[in-house]
Formats: sequence, C-alpha cells, structure tokens
Amino acid sequence: MDFPATQPKPAADGKIIYYPPGVKEITDKITNDEVVKRLKMVVKTFMDMDQDSEDEKQQYLPLALHLASEFFLRNPNKDVRLLVACCLADIFRIYAPEAPYTSHDKLKDIFLFITRQLKGLEDTKSPQFNRYFYLLENLAWVKSYNICFELEDCNDIFIQLFRTLFSVINNSHNQKVQMHMLDLMSSIIMEGDGVTQELLDSILINLIPAHKNLNKQAFDLAKVLLKRTVQTIEPCIANFFNQVLVLGKSSVSDLSEHVFDLIQELFAIDPHLLLSVMPQLEFKLKSNDGEERLAVVRLLAKLFGSKDSDLATQNRPLWQCFLGRFNDIHVPVRLESVKFASHCLMNHPDLAKDLTEYLKVRSHDPEEAIRHDVIVTIITAGKRDLSLVNDQLLGFVRERTLDKRWRVRKEAMMGLAQLYKKYCLHAEAGKDAAEKVSWIKDKLLHIYYQNSIDDKLLVEKIFAQYLVPHNLETEERMKCLYYLYASLDPNAVKALNEMWKCQNMLRSHVRELLDLHKQPTSEANSAAMFGKLMTIAKNLPDPGKAQDFVKKFNQVLGDDEKLRSQLELLISPTCSCKQADVCVVRKWKGKLLYHKSFFVFFMLFNLSDENTHLNIKLYFSRFCQSPQIFF
Repeated sequence: MDFPATQPKPAADGKIIYYPPGVKEITDKITNDEVVKRLKMVVKTFMDMDQDSEDEKQQYLPLALHLASEFFLRNPNKDVRLLVACCLADIFRIYAPEAPYTSHDKLKDIFLFITRQLKGLEDTKSPQFNRYFYLLENLAWVKSYNICFELEDCNDIFIQLFRTLFSVINNSHNQKVQMHMLDLMSSIIMEGDGVTQELLDSILINLIPAHKNLNKQAFDLAKVLLKRTVQTIEPCIANFFNQVLVLGKSSVSDLSEHVFDLIQELFAIDPHLLLSVMPQLEFKLKSNDGEERLAVVRLLAKLFGSKDSDLATQNRPLWQCFLGRFNDIHVPVRLESVKFASHCLMNHPDLAKDLTEYLKVRSHDPEEAIRHDVIVTIITAGKRDLSLVNDQLLGFVRERTLDKRWRVRKEAMMGLAQLYKKYCLHAEAGKDAAEKVSWIKDKLLHIYYQNSIDDKLLVEKIFAQYLVPHNLETEERMKCLYYLYASLDPNAVKALNEMWKCQNMLRSHVRELLDLHKQPTSEANSAAMFGKLMTIAKNLPDPGKAQDFVKKFNQVLGDDEKLRSQLELLISPTCSCKQADVCVVRKWKGKLLYHKSFFVFFMLFNLSDENTHLNIKLYFSRFCQSPQIFF
C-alpha cells in the first residue's frame, strides 16, 4: 500500500526520505512517464529553495542522497536524466559550500553524469533546451565544478567538461550560452592549482586550422577563454612550448606537431600568452637544422608581418635575430626571408630602414630565385604605395635590369614599367611620386642597346604597353608619345629611334616575303624566300628554334590566301593600332601559335607604324615650329 504523499518513505539504507508535498515515492517500480511526472515536481521544489532554508535542507537531505543513486545516474531515459541533473545542480547550490555527498567516488560519478547531460545543449530547437540551459546557468552561477578540486582525479572531470562544451557550441547559440560556458570553464582555470597538459590540449585543439574550420564557434569560445584567463594560463602554455621546442619532448602532447600553428593563433589572440615563448623561438632560429630554421622563419614572418603586430618594436633581440636569417646558409631560409619583406614593407613602413640593407645583399645573391624575389618584393610594395619603397630599394631593381639571368632582368624591367605607368602616366599619387620614378623611361630604353634579342623585344613590348600604351585613343597616344619623347635623355632618344628603325626594317622584310609569295615558284624564289625567313628569325627569341617555327608559318602563309591578305593589312602604313589589334587577335591568332614570340612581334609592327609617325608629326606641329627635329 502507498504512503500518503506528505509522509516520509523508507529508503533502501533504512533512512527516511521526505518527498515534497504531492509527490509520491520515486522507485523503479513505476513507469518512466510517472517518474518524469514526479521528478518535475521535485525539480520545482529544489528550484524554489534557497540556502537559508535550513529546515528544508535538513528535511530533504535524504532525498538529495537518493537522487544520486544508481537508479537515477544510470537511467536509460534521457528526460529522467535531465531532470535529475537539474535537481543535483540545485542541490549543490542549496547546500553550498559543502556538498551533501561525502564520497569522492560518488562526487566524481555525479559530475561526470551532469557533464554528459550538457550534451543536450547542442540542439537549441529541442523542447527540453530551456532545461538544459537552466542546468548550464545554475552550474556556472554557483561554480559547482569547483567542488571537484578536492578530488584526486578531478582532471578527468574537467577534461570531459571542456570537451563537451567545445563540441556542443554552435552558431544557433546566443550570447548567454557562450557567457555561461566561459564562466564555468574560466572559474576552473583561474581558481585551480594549475592547468594540466591534457586540459590545455582540450582548449588548444580548437585553434588548429583543421578544427577551426570545422567549428568556428568552438574557436571563438577558446579564443575568448584564453583572453580571459591569460595571466593564469600563460605559464602552462610556456611550459608546453618549452617541453616541445627546447627539450624536444614531442610525446608530452598530441598537439606537438602543431606548435607553430598554435603559436601563430595564440599570438593573434593575445601576444601576452607567448611572453615566455618568444625567447624559445630565438633559440630555434639558431638551430643547426636548416628545415627547423625554415619553419621558425615562416612562423615569425607571419608574426612580424601581420598588420597590427608590434612584435618587432617590442622584442628587438628577436627581430635582429630574425633579420640575420636573410644571410642564412640555407637557400630556402633566405628565400622565405625575402618573401616576408613585401608584407613587412606594406604593413610596417617604419621597418623599411631595417630591411633595406639586407635586401641589398640579397639582390646580389648567387641564387637566381632569390634575386628574382627581391625584385618582386620591392615592386609589389611599390605598386601598393610608392612611399613604401625608398630610392635605395628602387635602385636595387634598377641594377637587376642588367642581371646575367633573363628571368631576373625581365622581372626588373616589367616591374619598373608597371610603376612608370601607374605613377607617371596615370599620376595616381601626384607630382612627387611621378618625379620619383621619372628616370624609369630612360633606363628602360637604354636597355635597347643590349645585344640580347630578348632584351630588345621586351623593350618594344614595354614601350607599346606601358610607355605609350597602344590601346589609348589616337590623340591621347600621340600626346603621351610627345611628352615621353620631349623628356627623354639623348641616349634614350637614340634608342627609341633605333627601335623604330629596326621595326620598320622588319616590316620591310615581311613585305618582301609577301612579294615573293606572289611570284611563280622557282629555285631562285625559294632561295630568296629562305634568306628572308632566316633574317626574320634573327629578330625572334632563340633564333635557332625560331627558324623552324618561321618555316612552318611560311608554309601556312603560302597555302592560306586570307592569311596573306591579313598580314599585308597588318604591315600596311595605313593600318592603325586598333585595326592591327583586331587583325591579330580575331583573324589569325591561331595561325601564329607556332611561336608565341612571332605572334607578339607582329603585334608590335603597328604600334609605331608609318601612319602613326605621320600623326605624331602633325600633332607635334601644334606645339613647336620644327617637329622634324624629333625624327
């Protein structure tokens, strides 16, 4: 027979259990639905109790102990477990600071049980979500988990808690959920005796790129947690990196292989997290292992080069040690250092003075790739903002226009041409910037005196694309050429005239080749045609290979009357730049793919053709009495 609801019931251990008014005994003899119904009334009772209710606390102590029995902690029904967890959270609140559970094993079971219930926070659309939120809020407000500090194996509980919270946080949670999670975890970190490596790993793993991309909210939670606990957790972080970086004990953590990724993320979160780690990086920069030095250089390049970083000014010894890697014996290390300089110049112009001397040395590096990247670094920064590169840095690029390697010369010439077009033709940064790079046009045209056909062709290309862009309207193009011609030094003028002379001569050779195609086939005609082809090939890169391509092109030319007519139009004195562009790109581009340089060269035929010369003279006549002095 059932006891009245208000009467005490005997527990299994003989103690009397008092249930709240209206609540019948809760045992394994009733259905789950009935258990849930009765537990809801118990939850309401404990929820309404406060710490000052001494009589009620004493009265319901046996019930509190009963709710921690195996029947409830191992119950298969999730609604039952949730309600029991809410009761237990309120019990810790009511009986604080002393928990009613004296057994350490029982306390561990209870907190592991509560932690498992927190997984229900993941589904914010669940009908029970408000109860899960209440459970979290209660635990955070009371700092219930701090009771576990008394347990020898409390770390197991904390690790499980941290992992659970980081796994359930998602973008459907509001700010309050994140705040309570942070309160719960930060109290454990800040009020405990220290953070173990495994617990630290449960936080840091969320910063690794792979995990960060999977759960952005977990990354944000870890980020805020680290900021909030920076003073407490910094020594633990320092110890971790000391074990891995200095002592080489990679076995201390599963995250040892990600130390550089972690340092980068921690630095972005708060540099104070790494106060004791930076000297360890200076030690690693001096490692005997080239690959190890390379990894540290890549890391520090990101730290020094990031936009808001003041690491270079705050840690001068590390900065100077890093600059020393520009002279590293290991080629990839020098290359990485040079690549870093571009970001540094753009984000930290105040460090340009420190970088200039090291870039000067590297601009004469025996490795072609490094000299090439020095140019790319300077030009990239210059195109972003000319004030980022001083005259000395531009001088390094100027020197490389005479480099022994074509790849380096080409990069230097094209880079300077781009700067000239941006700051002189377009005047994007005003008169001072234009004056700063006004020497470029003369320098580029001087290169036409070099013996290499590659250099000559590149100067012609630069002239047509950057000095006097062929895609401008005729009047604008003539005006551009006028100011260019009038401001060149004497040697550059001679070079420009020589360039036009060579182009005109090549057009004459092509015109004569077309005339030979109109004549009947004969041995003399074939010999003359062969001679013309050889002459034309000499004006293309790598004349040896060019001969074969020109021969193939000539065969197509002989069979394709339409192609011959297009070529005649292209070399005609009356063909404008626009006509030439349409002719080459739309009509017979495919035929010229026998050799890219051959295609480009024919493109250049009409960029300063005879018709253009006439237009220039007419245009010049508006500005001076004797325009013929320019020709």
